[in-house]
Amino acid sequence: MTKLFDAHCHLQDPRIFDKAPELIKTALEKGILHFAVNGISEKDWHVVKEMSDDYPSVVPSFGLHPWFIGDRTSTWFSTLKAMLKANPEAAVGEIGLDKGPLASGIDFNDQVEVFRPQLQLAKDLKRPVSVHCVDAFEELLDIMKSIGPFPEGVILHSYIGSAEMVPEFAKLGCYFSFSGHLMPMEETKAKKMLKAVPSDRILLETDSPDALPIYKDSDCLFLVKKQDSLSDGEPEETLNQPANIVYVLSYVASLLDLPKQELAHVSYRNSMHVFSFKGSKIQDSVNEHETH
Repeated sequence: MTKLFDAHCHLQDPRIFDKAPELIKTALEKGILHFAVNGISEKDWHVVKEMSDDYPSVVPSFGLHPWFIGDRTSTWFSTLKAMLKANPEAAVGEIGLDKGPLASGIDFNDQVEVFRPQLQLAKDLKRPVSVHCVDAFEELLDIMKSIGPFPEGVILHSYIGSAEMVPEFAKLGCYFSFSGHLMPMEETKAKKMLKAVPSDRILLETDSPDALPIYKDSDCLFLVKKQDSLSDGEPEETLNQPANIVYVLSYVASLLDLPKQELAHVSYRNSMHVFSFKGSKIQDSVNEHETH
C-alpha cells in the first residue's frame, strides 16, 4: 500500500472534530499513516494535545495563527512556550503572515509582532514550524533571513508562492507543502513553481477541513458534510478530510510528470524526516523505516 503523510491539517476544527475518529480510521485504511494537526489559537491547543494522546498517528503542533491574534491573552506567549516545553513531541504552528482579503482588518505590524517570537521559539527549541503565508512572501523571507537558517525545517504550508523565491526559501531550510489550494492556480505557473522545488523539499497535505481538492480525476471524493447547527434553508458545507490527500498526490504528480508511487515515496520520506525531531513520537518509526 502507498504510504502518505498529511503534513498539515486541522482535525481539531469544530466542523469535523466529532467525526475525527472516523476520518482517521478511513485515512489509515488508505495508507495515510500520520497527520500533523495544527493548533491555531490558545483555545484549541489543549484539544490538539488530547488528540495526540489518543491517536499515535497524530503529530501535534501549537501556534497562534495570524487570523486569531486579536483574541490572544496577555500571557499567550508564555502559555505557548510552556505547552511546547511540556510536549517535546510537538511542532510549532500554525503561525504566519497574511495580507490577503481574509485577513483584511488585521494589522500587519501586529501580525509581525506575534509571528517573529514564535519563529524564534521554534528555532530555539529545535522544532519544525508550519507557516501560513498569503501575499507576504517578501516580508516572510526578510524575517526568516534575520532569524534563520532553520535546520529543523520551516514548512511553507499550502505553498502558492513564486518559483523564483523557492531557492532562497530552500536555502534557509524550508519545505514546500502542497494541498488542494494549488488546484485553482494557473497550470503553467503551478508547474513552473513545482519544478523549482528540490525533490527532498516536497511535502503533501490536505489543510482539512478546508482546501477541498477540485481535480478532474477526483470522481469520488471522500466528503464530509456539516449537518449540525444548520438553520432551516441553510446549505450544507462540503468539507475536506485527510483521505483526500490521494487527489493532491495525483495532481502534483501529473504536473511534475512523475509516477504517483514515486511522488508518494518522496513526500512520505521528506515528511518523516522533518517530523522526526528530537522528542517526536515518530522517531521510532523513522528508525525502523531506515533499517529495512
